Amino acid sequence: MANFALQAPARLSRSADVIVETALDAGGGDARLSPRIAAASIVNFWIFYFVINTIRMAVVDAPDQLHMLLRRLAVSVIGVVITALLCLLLRQFDSRTMRAQVTIAFLASIPAALAYAAANYAAFYVVYPRETELQELQKMPEHLTPVNAILDQGFSWYFFIVAWAVLYIALSYAAKVRTAERAAARFRAQAQTAQLRALRYQINPHFLFNTLNSLSTLVMRQSGDEAERMIINLSNFFRTSLTADPTEDVPLADEVKMQRLYLDIEQIRFPDRLKVEFDIPHELAGAAVPGMILQPIVENAIKYGVARSNRPVTVTIRARNVDGQLYLKVEDDGTADTVRGPSEEKAPGHGIGLRNVCERLAAQFGSAANCHYGARPQGGFRVSLLMPLRTGLSVA
Repeated sequence: MANFALQAPARLSRSADVIVETALDAGGGDARLSPRIAAASIVNFWIFYFVINTIRMAVVDAPDQLHMLLRRLAVSVIGVVITALLCLLLRQFDSRTMRAQVTIAFLASIPAALAYAAANYAAFYVVYPRETELQELQKMPEHLTPVNAILDQGFSWYFFIVAWAVLYIALSYAAKVRTAERAAARFRAQAQTAQLRALRYQINPHFLFNTLNSLSTLVMRQSGDEAERMIINLSNFFRTSLTADPTEDVPLADEVKMQRLYLDIEQIRFPDRLKVEFDIPHELAGAAVPGMILQPIVENAIKYGVARSNRPVTVTIRARNVDGQLYLKVEDDGTADTVRGPSEEKAPGHGIGLRNVCERLAAQFGSAANCHYGARPQGGFRVSLLMPLRTGLSVA
C-alpha cells in the first residue's frame, strides 16, 4: 500500500521562507524598544552604580559616608538625565543597521561621559567641597588642571556609559526579534489559512464538473425525473458546502451527511451498480474533521470503482477511534486501478482528489496525520486517513 508523505509542497516551503523574511523585515523596521523598558534600564543601571559604590565605601570605611552618600545620589540623578538624553539620541537611529547603531553609540557616549565626569567633579570638588576634597586638590600636580581631571575621569566613565548604550542596543534588537517572530507567526497562520481555503475551494469545481457530466448523461437518456432529482440534490449539496467556512472543522456526522447527499446524486446515475455502507460509531459523531475531507475520496471511488465496473460495487465509509486518533477509511470493491493515487498519475486530472485530501491534512496537522491509499488484496481500492481525535462539536 502506498503512503503519501504528509509534507507541504516545495512551492509552499519556498513561500513560507519568503513570508518569514518579510516578517523579519517588517518587524525589524517598525519595532522599537518601549519607552518604559528603556527608562527602566536607565534607572536600574544607575541604581546598580549607586548601590555598588555605597557598599564599596562602607567596606573600606570611608570617612563622612552620609555626606558622600548625598553627593553620590545627586550625581546618580544627573547620570540618569544624561543617559536619558543619550537614549533619546539612540532612538533616532533605531531603524539603522546594527553596525551603524553601535558606531553611533560609541561616538555619542564620548560627550555623555565627559558631561557626567564634569558633573561628578563639580559635585565633589566645586560645590561645597569638604576638607578632604580640598586636600586632594592641593596634592594634585600643578599640570593637572580641572579640565585635565575631567578628561581623565571621562575616560573611566566612558566605558561605564557605553556599557549602557550597548545594553540599550541589545534590548532594542531583542524587541525587534520578538516583533518579527510574532509577525512571522501571524503570516504563517495567514498562509496556512489561504492554503486551506485554496485546497478546499478546489473541491467544488472538480465535483461540479463530474456531476454536470452525469446530469448531461441523464438528459441525453431523456430521464427527466432522475435529472430533476439530481439537480435538486446538487442544489442542496452546494447550498450546504458553500455556506460553511472552508477553514473550520465540522462534526463527523455532518461530513457523513454531506457524503450521503452526494451518494444520493450518484445513485441516480448508477441505480443498479452503486451500493453504500456507513459504519460510524455514535460516540464519534461529534469528532472534528476538516470540512469536505471525505468528498474527494468518495468521488474517487465512484469515478474509478463504480463507473468503470459492470457489476454492483459497494462503497463503504468507516470511522474508528485508534489509540486516541480518528481513523477514517473509504473503500470500494470495484476495479483496482493504480491511477487513482496521486503519486502514480497517468493522465491529467487523475489523482487530484487524493492529492487534495493529503495536502489538506498536511497543511492542518503536519506529521500528526497520515494519508494512506492503495489497492485492496481482494479487489477494489482503499483510502485511510489518520488524524488527531478532537471531540465535542455539536452535530447539526
